[in-house]
Amino acid sequence: MFGVLGWILFGLIVGAIAKLVMPGKDPGGIIVTMALGIAGALVAGFIGRALGWYRPDEPAGFIMATFGAVLLLFVYRRFARA
Repeated sequence: MFGVLGWILFGLIVGAIAKLVMPGKDPGGIIVTMALGIAGALVAGFIGRALGWYRPDEPAGFIMATFGAVLLLFVYRRFARA
C-alpha cells in the first residue's frame, strides 16, 4: 500500500514542479498534476533504459522524472494548440 501512496506523492511533487517550470494555462487540478508526474517518471525511465542510463529494474530519479513530466507537458501543449 505504501508503494501506491509513494507513487502518488512523488507524482504530485514532480507534476507540480513541471507545471512551475513551464508556466501557462494547463487543464486539470491535483489529479491531472499527479498523473503528469507519474507519467513523466514512467517516460523518463523508459528513455533512460533505452539510452542505457538505467538497468531494467532501476526506476528514474527525481530530476529525470521532472524532465519527463516537462517533456510530456511540452508535447501536450504542441498538440493541443493545433
